[in-house]
Amino acid sequence: MPVEITWWGHATCTVEDTRTRVITDPLFARRFAHLRRRRGALPPPEARNADVALVSHLHADHLHVPSLALLAPGTHLLVPRGARRAVPALRRLAHLRVSEVAPGDVLTVGGLAVRVVPARHDGRRLPLGRHRSPALGYVLEGEARTYFAGDTGLFDTMAEEVGPVDVALLPVGGWGPYLGEEHLDAARAAEALARLGARSAVPVHYGTYWPIGLDAVRPHEFHSPGDEFVRRAAQRAPGVPVHRLGHGESVRLGVPR
Repeated sequence: MPVEITWWGHATCTVEDTRTRVITDPLFARRFAHLRRRRGALPPPEARNADVALVSHLHADHLHVPSLALLAPGTHLLVPRGARRAVPALRRLAHLRVSEVAPGDVLTVGGLAVRVVPARHDGRRLPLGRHRSPALGYVLEGEARTYFAGDTGLFDTMAEEVGPVDVALLPVGGWGPYLGEEHLDAARAAEALARLGARSAVPVHYGTYWPIGLDAVRPHEFHSPGDEFVRRAAQRAPGVPVHRLGHGESVRLGVPR
């Protein structure tokens, strides 16, 4: 059975593997805080149906409580350890089954093993938040090994703690004109792809949200990361196919064993 990946925009993807449906960092908002969705329709209602929802870290574009409230009743929601203390609004999501996790944890959901791996990223709710939670990535192990990186920079133990994987969902951009070392841009994502020994990649986390009023500020940072990642990956990880999806598009990937 092939794995199917659908990209809804930003870091939100649906992964279907072994008859189990996973959604990553659900974000169903047209506008929030200072950000506005500039490309792609909002995910349709059926995107809210999943067996498990993964939250990589506490930043509001990844842990968006109003979007989590739209998930189907009974969805198993995985959040970083300490999230309910840092984000008390999570406690109101009584229709979800919430579990706090940390790197090294492994949970079974349907036909998948969900392995929690580290990320190099600020895990606080706000840059000045009092409570610190780990930023996470996840590896879904079913017919395929699918890595959802969340937000991360490169880290020395990435190959050992994450790879090898069959599919890597890698962030290649952001929501503003500047990225720091705790993010992957197109070049660093291509390096991550090579380190992970991935068989294929899907670039995410670009070309969706942009600050209101900054449309004219370095617009190439909004439009170009997907194509730039394709180019960089061909140099750094030749022979590894990159599936550059549009918003709402899917790819089905067979996994040789």
